[in-house]
Amino acid sequence: MNGSRGLTYWASALAIGVLAAAVPAEAASENDSSADATEVTRPAFRPLRFTEDWSAYGDILRDQRRWPDQVKYLPLSDDESVRLSIGGSARARLEHWRNFNFGDPPDARNNDTFVLGRAFLHADLQAGEHLRVFGELKSAGVTDRRLIGGRRAIDVDTFDVQNLFVDVSTPIGSDDGTLTFRAGRQELLFGGQRLVSPLDWANTRRTFEGFSAILDVGDWSVHGFYTQPVEVRKYDWNRRDSDSQFFGVFGTGQLEPLNATLDMYWLGLHRQGPVTFNETTGRERRQTVGTRLAGEIGDTAFDYDVEGAYQFGKVGNDSISAYMFASRTGYTFSEVWSTPRVFAGFDYASGDRSPGGRVQTFNQLFPLGHAYLGWIDAVGRQNIIAASTGVTFDPVDRLTVDVHGHMFWRAETTDALYNVGGAVSRAGDAGSSREVGAELDLLLRYQLDRHNTVSFGYSHFFPGRFIRESGPSDSMQFLYTGWEYRF
Repeated sequence: MNGSRGLTYWASALAIGVLAAAVPAEAASENDSSADATEVTRPAFRPLRFTEDWSAYGDILRDQRRWPDQVKYLPLSDDESVRLSIGGSARARLEHWRNFNFGDPPDARNNDTFVLGRAFLHADLQAGEHLRVFGELKSAGVTDRRLIGGRRAIDVDTFDVQNLFVDVSTPIGSDDGTLTFRAGRQELLFGGQRLVSPLDWANTRRTFEGFSAILDVGDWSVHGFYTQPVEVRKYDWNRRDSDSQFFGVFGTGQLEPLNATLDMYWLGLHRQGPVTFNETTGRERRQTVGTRLAGEIGDTAFDYDVEGAYQFGKVGNDSISAYMFASRTGYTFSEVWSTPRVFAGFDYASGDRSPGGRVQTFNQLFPLGHAYLGWIDAVGRQNIIAASTGVTFDPVDRLTVDVHGHMFWRAETTDALYNVGGAVSRAGDAGSSREVGAELDLLLRYQLDRHNTVSFGYSHFFPGRFIRESGPSDSMQFLYTGWEYRF
């Protein structure tokens, strides 16, 4: 697809989203009591839309004539064993950057304002008890982004398939056990998304192609998978990366005595490459084993999230030995105005102690770095020490305010600073200091109604000694505002 055709797709999709957002207000009448006839909590919109289940709401939805309830449950057979659910979203975000990438390179354009827009549309077909087909289309674009990198693959995907898979399921053992085989293009999201995420912040989202087997028994789920990452080709059909394989097993469940969630995983990443970590180059054969425990501390107002992982394998002929640790502890003042929750966090990801040879740089795999290491996305989970603190509160109904602060240091001064995409931001030998800098983040989110959310954010990164030693070191600023509609 050429650029003009792609922009037409994006503009059309966004216009459909805007029109859809306007329909509920016009269609709903104060005298329409159908929605209030039965007190039912609608399913929540989830990060993976194919994990939503609208079938339990069918008795209400089949008689609805209001948008979008009327498309969430569409019986296609008399006994309703064959049914269709349709959903989607539209999002627009205006971004303003000042001193992007700390003003490096100095001869590039480092200040810019642009708009990102995207739309998703999905259909979920359930054919009997054992067969399901889920498909999701997307269109994403950006106005003339003139920062370094231009219009990137995380910004633009003119028209493509985000998810398209078939599920075949069968009962296992007791009535609450189910085994599901999945084949096709599918998004992956595991645990706290520190290592595996669809990366919703990106305009194009991340997806994979391959096979999964998912065993659900009670409150426990085990997900085995063999996939290949899908490469975004901005103006052509996307395709899987035949030189990379991502596979493994992820298990999660509830520990009732601790009121906690336990995650355990083994993740394999093979890349033909060649890839380079601090002057060690070759094929990457990396295994990651880890665990995460998150929950509340007894009957107190404290909550916690602790995760650790170790990596081994080889890059070329050299061995891998890397690890990471992450924690976040919070306290909610439930009896205080605005119900503030304060938290403190600590993150560590190993770096290489010497160039060449044994690889000790942690590979962050496919993360949602945006959620943990600052919303300006200058720092990735590789060769980093990070301390964070913040507060979340609700000053008025439907408004949530987040204020976060971060401090960053390099774990090893002989290794590079890596950005949120895993690329080298500053070479390890460009400076001797550990101190990377500090970041302050502010985010406001207002829930207009069930479907519409508006947001405003501001981030400021204060460069530390290593940034000043290694090149341009202007303070980076990021301001954005956005709107999202989901149905």
